Amino acid sequence: MTAMLVRHCSEFRQPAAIMKRGSRRNLLIAAAAAVGALLVCNAAAQDGCKLTAIGSANVAVVRDGRTLLLADGRELRLAAIEAADGSRAALQALVAGQPLRLERLEPERDRYGRLVAFAFIGDNQQSVQQAMLEHGHARVSARVGDKACADALLSAERAARAARRGLWADPNFAPLSAENLTRLQAERGRFALVEGKVLSVRESGATIYVNFGRRWTRDFTVIILRRLSRAFTAAGIEPKKLEGRRIRVRGWLEQRGGPIITAEAPEQIELAD
Repeated sequence: MTAMLVRHCSEFRQPAAIMKRGSRRNLLIAAAAAVGALLVCNAAAQDGCKLTAIGSANVAVVRDGRTLLLADGRELRLAAIEAADGSRAALQALVAGQPLRLERLEPERDRYGRLVAFAFIGDNQQSVQQAMLEHGHARVSARVGDKACADALLSAERAARAARRGLWADPNFAPLSAENLTRLQAERGRFALVEGKVLSVRESGATIYVNFGRRWTRDFTVIILRRLSRAFTAAGIEPKKLEGRRIRVRGWLEQRGGPIITAEAPEQIELAD
């Protein structure tokens, strides 16, 4: 993940090289901008996604777009992504015959005993997850567990979506409209991205309701537990200030009166306006 930040920062050049024919004033402006950008990049690199190495493995079978059976019998679930239908072939092409380096962010195993980790091919600094996202074969999951890791993955997903790479070329794979209640109801029980303009934000007891319509029994709503609001605010997503904003939210669609997504982590909500 940190390698991606370094790659973007390496695009900055010395101002004299950029503005060989520029005036002294322009050179000074460019120099100041370059210094500021480098300071930002250095800070970003230091605060990048930090993972813990947990060993290496070889792939025996690719079961689906995010699940691998390893040669030693363990089952690996790729952390932080949700694979779309039809993405198994893409993952197969990516990892077939390649040794994997495994690194974790959160607990090493899920409740089913499966290994959960980021995977890297050989000495590659780009994770398999990021490669899947950049080529449009996966979406960032509802919970990543670390802001720096989430930011890097979301950036890769946004680039693929903007370029309509992979599955993003299919209109049915695009974010769902918060106003399309028929489609939202049809996607109940599935992972989805929903986009729309927030009409109001209300608190009731221990819950914050981010409303996209006037009737909770019919319209789409995002639910945030009040005790989590500080974490959202610290990540730049202050629930009370979402009113009137256009946002994109990811998670599992449920039906409680109207369709809802419960947001438990800041990375589930992106400002889309």
